[in-house]
Amino acid sequence: MNLPEFEVPVSELRWSLDPETLPFSTTRELEPLDEVIGQNRAVRAVEFGLGIEDQGFNIFVCGAPGTGRSSIVRTMIRKIAAGRPAPPDWCYVHNFKAADQPKALSLPSGKAREFAREIEKLIDDLKGEIPKVFQSKDYETQRNKIEEDFNRLRDALIADLERKAQLFGFQINSTRLGIFAVPLHKGKPIQPEEFQKLDEATRRDIQTKEKELSEDIRTLVGQMRRLREEANARVQQLDESVVRYATEHRIDALAGKYPDTPKVVDHIREIHTDVLENYKDFLPQEESPIQIPGIEAIEPKRFDVKYRVNVLVDHSESKGAPLVEETNPTYNNMIGRIEKKSRLGALYTDFTMIRAGSLLSASGGFFVANALDVLRSPFSWDALKRIIKRNEIKIEDIGELYGFIATGGIKPEPIPVHVRIILTGSPLLYYLLRLYDEDFAKAFKVKADFDNEARCTPDVALAYARFIARATAQEGTLPFDRDAVAALISHEVRQAENRGKISLRFSESADIVREASHWARARNRTVVTREDVRKAVDERLYRSNLIEEKIQELYEEGTLLVTVEGTAVGQVNALSVFDLGDYAFGRPTRITARTHLGRAGVVNIEREVRMSGRTHSKGVMILTGYLGGRYAQEKPLSLTGTLTFEQTYGEVHGDSASAAELYALLSSITEIPLRQDLAVTGSINQHGEVQPIGGVNEKVEGFYEVCKAQGLTGTQGVVLPRRNIRHLMLKDEVVDAVAAGSFHIYAIDHVEQGIEILMGRTAGERGTDGQFPEGTINRTVLDRLTAMAEKQKEKPAEKTAEGPEKGNNGEKPQAPPGPPAPQK
Repeated sequence: MNLPEFEVPVSELRWSLDPETLPFSTTRELEPLDEVIGQNRAVRAVEFGLGIEDQGFNIFVCGAPGTGRSSIVRTMIRKIAAGRPAPPDWCYVHNFKAADQPKALSLPSGKAREFAREIEKLIDDLKGEIPKVFQSKDYETQRNKIEEDFNRLRDALIADLERKAQLFGFQINSTRLGIFAVPLHKGKPIQPEEFQKLDEATRRDIQTKEKELSEDIRTLVGQMRRLREEANARVQQLDESVVRYATEHRIDALAGKYPDTPKVVDHIREIHTDVLENYKDFLPQEESPIQIPGIEAIEPKRFDVKYRVNVLVDHSESKGAPLVEETNPTYNNMIGRIEKKSRLGALYTDFTMIRAGSLLSASGGFFVANALDVLRSPFSWDALKRIIKRNEIKIEDIGELYGFIATGGIKPEPIPVHVRIILTGSPLLYYLLRLYDEDFAKAFKVKADFDNEARCTPDVALAYARFIARATAQEGTLPFDRDAVAALISHEVRQAENRGKISLRFSESADIVREASHWARARNRTVVTREDVRKAVDERLYRSNLIEEKIQELYEEGTLLVTVEGTAVGQVNALSVFDLGDYAFGRPTRITARTHLGRAGVVNIEREVRMSGRTHSKGVMILTGYLGGRYAQEKPLSLTGTLTFEQTYGEVHGDSASAAELYALLSSITEIPLRQDLAVTGSINQHGEVQPIGGVNEKVEGFYEVCKAQGLTGTQGVVLPRRNIRHLMLKDEVVDAVAAGSFHIYAIDHVEQGIEILMGRTAGERGTDGQFPEGTINRTVLDRLTAMAEKQKEKPAEKTAEGPEKGNNGEKPQAPPGPPAPQK
């Protein structure tokens, strides 16, 4: 075995950008970035979604937070919105035909507020003008003429009746109870006693004449009533004519300002009709509000409320199409609401209390919100989909909409909307909505997927430098020299976990720019240097790595058992990553294996106690498959082997320790010890190929820290998959240790290469006779398994405790899994 051939060269352990390749001294010389780095796919999708006018092509912006998705989309929308005309204004007005159904009026952009002011001025003018015409001499003369005509005709009728009554010997009396004919005797009204003393013929004559006069009186009353009605009609015509005279020219002038909006003109005409019908409301009123002792005076309802204009959307200050970003997408904030007021314990409302939501404000433009915020707000998601489907907004009281409260409210006319909706969210949320919401695919046909990394080419590196120049210009921070820029770019390459890629989490980069500038100023520098960038990164780590230090103390105290020297049978150091959200670090974990006669196969102890995640259990089953395929072609595996992660008290996830678990099993089977000064990471497939894993930098650095604490011997190191070499971006301290020969990094492609490194012996290949050479590891494994199989044959058959219904690992068959979750 030639160990150096597996060792990774120092040049492959870290990539650093050469500052000499950057064509500037400081970022002050660069033009600030005004383009998007590495997001061509997302930008094309957004441009398409913003440009197409067809229904349903709303945009769902996917991507991790911090990738600049919101700021990029916002910038793109603003450029497009600036070139589009401002949409029309909207307002609600009183419906004179159905008061509980307010009408929606659309006016040209910026005209709604002006229309409201003109209507208000019109009503104010009429309040002064209408009383004036009724106080004019001309009106008084015409009104008196009507009364005179009525009185003259009435008096003539009464005079005719009185003459006839006089001929009949009667007189006509008018009282509040009516008109009566009273018989006279000797020029005086006859009394009942006197009437009874008259002879029969005289009484009959008086009664006949009284009856005839009574008929004449009834006729007279009807004629007088008709005369009064005719007089009142003439007064009404006179009133309407003077009111029309006082208002018509104002109404015509106002209607003439809106020739292109027929609904507005119709509403102005309806106002005129209502004023003509209710002109008395404009006249001085003598009534005063009713005052109830102990209760605040009730303000009388104003008659002119119905003439007001409730402006919902006003674009008088807008330049181009609107862009509305809703940060709190509740139902009322998005759709609108109908406010209410209380009067004597009862709630009331009218069209002036209707308030627009952000979606109506965005009509004709663009609406942006966070998808998760919309989903969290009750009723908002369904309301949003309803608007997308119908292209209209119906402002309703949410209690009435869902039947919570039954009140006699108002039902405003729906308003048509044409808005492009842009939601931002995680890829997982997108896939969940796509899978479980049948309306989602029709409503959001454009997916803009923002990447969190890009290829680190020279052009991208220069663009990143220009991004730093923009950040320093906008924030007022110190400029970066090119060494500092190179250090920051190298850091972002490490964050991408691939030497050929660079992280696009610009929010984190911007924070490092601010922090590095702070440390540079603290050192009285005028330019940020490489040391300032390193200081900023180190301080960020120090603020987050308290748990890492506590765990490191457990290793140093011997509480967590890890051996980094010598050899041991059935024991290997695996590497794990602890991800705390804002910080991740690696540390070694001891894996132990024990084997003995039996038929249970490989038993995953974590799985038996339900502490094994699905991917970890899968890894154990894969190594079982490798063992069977490699060593049980002629005889079955007649062993029971147990595997466990020592001193782990939480659930174990991932399959990156499957190679280490295999090595521990083989060591236990052969009783060949494994090197404890090496840690192993890597997953395997059933053919023994070692597959790349995540968190390789944290794992290597974690084992290095433990070895350093216990003392570097010069033989310690890490065995990792060769396909992970391109992901290596180790800290300078680790690279320096490798360069000095104090630490080693070995890369392998197959598990048997790892076996040779850890056991110090040749693995061995099958010869033409199908056998492994004597003295090789594989021959030792095969001989040991064959011997165990022979011993198992000699033992009488025993019924296993598991019973026939259990699987290979002693577990009952589980129910079929549910639908697969979307993967990152």
